[in-house]
This record gives sequence, C-alpha cells and structure tokens, in this order.
Amino acid sequence: MSIRRIPPRLRRLRAIAPIPLPTPVAIGFDAKINAIEPVRAASDYLVPGFIDLQINGAYGIDVMSSAVGDLMRLAKRLGREGVTAWLPTVISASLSEIERIDAVVAEALRMQTSVARARNGSGARILGAHLEGPFISPRRLGAHPLLTLTPNAAALKRIFALRTARLITMAPELDGAIGAIRRIAARGIAVSLGHTDATFAQAAAGVAAGARMFTHLFNAMPPLHHRAPGAAGAALMRDCRARAAIIADGVHLDLAIARLVYEARGPQGIVLTTDRVAPAGVRGRSSAAFGGAMTDVAIRDGAARLPDGTLAGGALTMLEMAWRMFPNFRREDLPALAQITSTNAAAILGSRDRGKIAIRMRADFVLLDKEMRLKAVFIGGREVG
Repeated sequence: MSIRRIPPRLRRLRAIAPIPLPTPVAIGFDAKINAIEPVRAASDYLVPGFIDLQINGAYGIDVMSSAVGDLMRLAKRLGREGVTAWLPTVISASLSEIERIDAVVAEALRMQTSVARARNGSGARILGAHLEGPFISPRRLGAHPLLTLTPNAAALKRIFALRTARLITMAPELDGAIGAIRRIAARGIAVSLGHTDATFAQAAAGVAAGARMFTHLFNAMPPLHHRAPGAAGAALMRDCRARAAIIADGVHLDLAIARLVYEARGPQGIVLTTDRVAPAGVRGRSSAAFGGAMTDVAIRDGAARLPDGTLAGGALTMLEMAWRMFPNFRREDLPALAQITSTNAAAILGSRDRGKIAIRMRADFVLLDKEMRLKAVFIGGREVG
C-alpha cells in the first residue's frame, strides 16, 4: 500500500517494533503517534528515526562554510538515509566565527520550522549545533586547527549568547573546565568529553560535573593503558553516567574494539555518531574547512583523511555503521538497534519527544526489512521522498 495516499489520521504501519511495545504492532500516526495496536503478523521492522549528534557535512556540503540553503539541502539528503534529526557540528574556530555559524544554523532551524508547519518535507530536523571546539586540548587536536580556548568567564558568556548550542565537546583537564561543565549543564546544554588528554580522575570529575557523553571514544584521547586508563577507561565503566559515542566504521575503531565497547557498556551505554565530513558521499577528492581554509580531504577505506594521513572524520551513514554493529541482525537485536541509533542520543540532549516509539512521541520512523535494509523513512508523520 502507498502510505502517501492514506489520510494522515488514518495512517497505519504494520511492523515488528522494539520492545516493550507489543510485537507485531500497528502504529497509527499523524505528526505524532496516536495509536499502537497489536496485529497478527508483520513483515518489516520499525525503529525510531536515527539521531546523529555529530555531522560536520556530507555530499560536498561543509557545515563550517555553509549557507542556510546548503544546510537545508543536506538535511534532505540525510532524511533519505534514515536520519530524522541531527546536530550540525562546528570544529574549533574563533568565537566570532562560531557566532557567524550559529546565526546560519539558527536561520536554517527557523526555516525548517516554517516548512514543517506548511506540511512540506524539510528533511532531517536540525536540533541545534554541536560545538566540537574550541574548548579542547591542544595536545589532542586530531584534524582541528590550533584555535583552542580555555572555558573562562568571558568565553562562556559568548557561548551562552548563542542561539543553537545543544552539545559542547570539552576537555575536562583544561583550567576551569569542571566549573564550566556545571554551568553549561545547568543551562540545559549537553556536554561531551573529548579531544582530551585527561586522566581517569579528571574524566570522572567531568562526568560527575554533568557531562553526558564521550566524543568519538578512543579517538583524540590517549589509548587505554593498564596503568593509565585515562578518559577511555572512564568511558568503559559500566556504571558511567556518560554514554560513549563511537564511530563504528572499522577505521576510527576496529570493529572488535567497537564490540568490546558494546559488551562493556551494553546498548544503554553507547551511541553511534557518524562524524561525517563534506567529502562523504562525493566521488574522488573533495575539501572541507579546517582553520578557516579549505583543505583537500580524501575518502579512503571508509573514512576521511587529510593529505598527511590524519583522520579527519567519517564517511559512512548511520545505517552502514549499524550493519557493522549487527552483522548477523536478528529480531532480538531490535531494541539495541533503537537505543544506539536514536534513544540514547535523544536522552543525551534531554529531548523527550524523540527516540522512542510510543504514544505522543514524534512520528519519526525508519522502516527496515528483515535484512535491515531501508524501506521507508517518516519525519513528523510524512514519508520522505
């Protein structure tokens, strides 16, 4: 049947949905879920729409140099992949440049809201911006330019004036960082620990102060050592209140390590992020903005690299990473798939109407077949074309 031809308030999807819903179920929805009913049979899987907390760009569009229209186009491309909400991600830059990008993201968010009210497809919803810098360690820059800052009062005043900041990556060992994490968290902005040279104790203090996530675990931080567990060791603790974000592409993390993290934390303790950059989805060499200048970036073996070989970001989609996490996908994996691609990301942001299939939640779904291939995407109750 064609979902598009069914009046919004009469729509029904039959599918096996994540526990604890009855399975199989029929979902009734318009912009939000309004009914969940048991049915006798279903041939597909229904999971909450993917939420990606770290996207620097894709399809030749770079967040750092984008205009509003670019972000709108990227949102539509992401929606076709199953991403129903995302955070445009800003790497280390001057505060003035961050303020400029904030204004662009704010306008794109406003335009999406207007388009959604007109019941037109606007693609994956922008939830705000992820500031991956500048409050990071100069010792763990990765592909970031050396434009780092300490989170002092003057810098935080300007950050708090931004309209779109939803997630901030911070190195907890910086001067004033623990107090800054408390202040940021008190304003409802999520903090992630990353690009850090922190000891285990410093990372644990960051979590105690309110950090909710670790940015791309094992990357841009010291490797796990049996005498110096560092931030990676803190992120692997089963009772850690901050979830571990992982780039499960086989490059940023060997897939055996990705599985080790999954076994250590369980599906409730990890979240997939793609860390995609502008060349992702583009054939041949492309470029992305680093330190205010466009830099050649090549996609090799499923990840982006600078000319000197430095990892510069991801290239896989969220679904492609999910395939690597669940190579032998079974119906029993459905709840875990929902958690690591959507539910946990919504929890990190404190978003109460996304990330689950439940009455009064947003009708953001991904419909998969039994081989976990994408069949349909719905954002706000509308099928993505």
